[in-house]
Amino acid sequence: MTMDSDAARPESPAVPPRGVRPEQRAAQPEPSTAQPAPGAAQPDPRVAQPDPRVAQPEPRVARPDRVPVPPTGLPAHPAKAHHRSFLRELPGIVITALVISVLIKTFLVQAFYIPSGSMENTLLINDRVLVNKLADKPDEIHRGDVVVFRDPGGWLTGAQDGSSSTGVTGLVHRGLVFVGLAPAVGEEDLIKRVIGVGGDHVVCCNKVGKITVNGVALTETYLFPGDDPSADRFDVTVPKGKIWVMGDHRSVSEDSRAHNEQSGTSGFVPVPNVIGRAFTIVWPLERAKLLRTPDTFRQLRRTGVAP
Repeated sequence: MTMDSDAARPESPAVPPRGVRPEQRAAQPEPSTAQPAPGAAQPDPRVAQPDPRVAQPEPRVARPDRVPVPPTGLPAHPAKAHHRSFLRELPGIVITALVISVLIKTFLVQAFYIPSGSMENTLLINDRVLVNKLADKPDEIHRGDVVVFRDPGGWLTGAQDGSSSTGVTGLVHRGLVFVGLAPAVGEEDLIKRVIGVGGDHVVCCNKVGKITVNGVALTETYLFPGDDPSADRFDVTVPKGKIWVMGDHRSVSEDSRAHNEQSGTSGFVPVPNVIGRAFTIVWPLERAKLLRTPDTFRQLRRTGVAP
């Protein structure tokens, strides 16, 4: 039987090229007939090119959504953790500071406020001074020292404590005074300069109008300008355990001179009444300075008159 030559014939299976395995037949790329574009970079024949017939591994791409995890045991936010730790420790820090402040005020140093002009121009009204509370013994109190002491009795009349104001302001001020962070106005406290100590013979005045201590004349350069050493005459011997004090502004100071047998009060201050020695002005800042012993009292020591 004859068959039409144009009839469809079954196709012969394609013979794979030599060297290609059957499982790679489907991966055979069709030969490219595309021509490189004019001016395109040509591959370097000296560099080995990847075989297009072999599947290439996909390149690894970094994933930006991954955040490094801190090591186990460390806080994820150290700044926040440090802040929380500080807040937990803050009450302890405040309490410790208050305790230290109270101890310092009680045993070492206390601030005092100057309410009057009796010590001008050494100390002015509203000055703040620090007082060394360890200098309250007979062997620590020297002539020329500026000391704070409690009223021996009858020296202050009608004085009021500026910290006695009512309301929140007064309460806060009294609290600050208690812990030593504010100066005490001191309704029972006075501040004067020591002129004589126990056993001293203090006289006013010699032929040239100067006060003498044990026969040695004082050159008092610290007096308020225009003031005389004293307008009142006196001749006293200071008892043991007591001191004789005077203000630097002699014309307005009510000190040991104003208290005697006639006034019904004693002009001598008992050493146990001494709170301490003022050693520096701390406020206002422009007046901040140390309170040093005047040279005239050092002269007494050089002449062999102690202390």
